[in-house]
Amino acid sequence: MKRDAHYYATLALCRACGFNKESAYLIAYASQFVDDAKINLMFIDNPKAEIEYNIVDNQPAFTDMATCHTYFWLKALNCKEMEKNTCAFHFVPGCGGNNPTQKLRCKEESPLILDILNDVLLEDDLIKLGIVLHAYADTFSHQGFGGFIDKINYIKNCKAKTEGYLGLVDSIVYLFEYFSQYEDESLLNRIVPAYGHGQAMDFPDIPYLEWSYEYDESEDSSGCYKEVDVNNKVRFKRAFRGIEKYLKMYLLKHGKYADSNNQEFERFDMFIETLLLEKTDKTREEKWKALLIEQNLFRIYELDLIVYDENKWLEQAFVNFDPLLFYNWKVEGVQLAEDFLDSCWYQFYLAVKWYKQKFFGYCIKYQLCFPD
Repeated sequence: MKRDAHYYATLALCRACGFNKESAYLIAYASQFVDDAKINLMFIDNPKAEIEYNIVDNQPAFTDMATCHTYFWLKALNCKEMEKNTCAFHFVPGCGGNNPTQKLRCKEESPLILDILNDVLLEDDLIKLGIVLHAYADTFSHQGFGGFIDKINYIKNCKAKTEGYLGLVDSIVYLFEYFSQYEDESLLNRIVPAYGHGQAMDFPDIPYLEWSYEYDESEDSSGCYKEVDVNNKVRFKRAFRGIEKYLKMYLLKHGKYADSNNQEFERFDMFIETLLLEKTDKTREEKWKALLIEQNLFRIYELDLIVYDENKWLEQAFVNFDPLLFYNWKVEGVQLAEDFLDSCWYQFYLAVKWYKQKFFGYCIKYQLCFPD
């Protein structure tokens, strides 16, 4: 899913379920920041005794906190990083199938993500909840693919059945694929790695799209292809109905996050209509912003809670934040803000550590083996 779903739809749904504004914002921001937390190693100039950090190359550092990466960073394209980032947060294994690789294929509401969801309901930590809800939502949109480079992600005859704006890159690749569809080998298999849903382009993340593809369903990748028809509208509806259920369960256990002045929003037809709007990503986001204000879920002067800024938590946590310097896998010489201990970024860092511990613990439970 994209930002319109992970942030704006989640923000609206949190308010609709009865969370107060600040709590809704923390859950939604954490959910979206999973797609933006690309830094994996930070060397600290001014460490504080009360914070958790590691020693790397004889220097204090934050480590292993990335939840995603840019595909053009080759250092991130290794099995360990795919396992810790792409699999863990975006393609949670479904634990099905008869061989180790098939068990890593993402599946809607996999038993692994449901175990983590049940655990987070007991945690008094909104940022942890947001992170888990991101992974849960992606099990619906990313089902059928695995978060690593493998033959199970090879597909062919990927076709959009709904007219709509696919984006420039997707449109170019899609046209090339269309005109080469009668060749023996798919163009996508030649130019796009079988990594996640890369060969399906952005199709799984476009909320209104109906599309189809063929995948090899054989256990030995012998070429036994099966066609799959996908209706993203159905998948997205199911995902957010599930999120609604878990948000309400969480609020029952942690009533302090409820808005005593907020009447429960019951216009879910309007919510679904906005979620599945057949427009560009930007237009859907603008529609969400308008709905949040029109339905009195936020006030127009609360734009700091409405509009997502991927740098906001970094700016608050580090006094020397610079987008050019911080947009890297490794960042040198970070300087912690005076109130760093209470910063959302640091709480996100701790929550990521918690999530990864839970994820790999349940991988052992379900006897999952990752590629070497």
